[in-house]
Amino acid sequence: MPFEKKFILILFTAMGVMLGAALVGSLAAVMVREPPLGTMLRLAREMKIWAIVAAIGGTFSTIEILESGFLRGEIMAVIKQVFYIISAMAGTHLGYLIVLALAGEKE
Repeated sequence: MPFEKKFILILFTAMGVMLGAALVGSLAAVMVREPPLGTMLRLAREMKIWAIVAAIGGTFSTIEILESGFLRGEIMAVIKQVFYIISAMAGTHLGYLIVLALAGEKE
């Protein structure tokens, strides 16, 4: 898959994991008579690292590529992986900001 397409896919996957976890989790909170907004915000905070890991496809493949890039001198592979990680972090943060806006909270 070309770099640009994978970059965009990772960004939106991370954002989707954040939004899905927070919104569906708040629905579950309603079902068990818990405060949905508080649950949504708590889930959004707790899901950040998991959204990043899910978006980049797990940690082992990324670590493997970074290792081979450093040991074999494949600097372009390392740079791509760093950009993919940044993309996942940006998507996660964007999803978190959307959750905050839905909840009417400020960061």
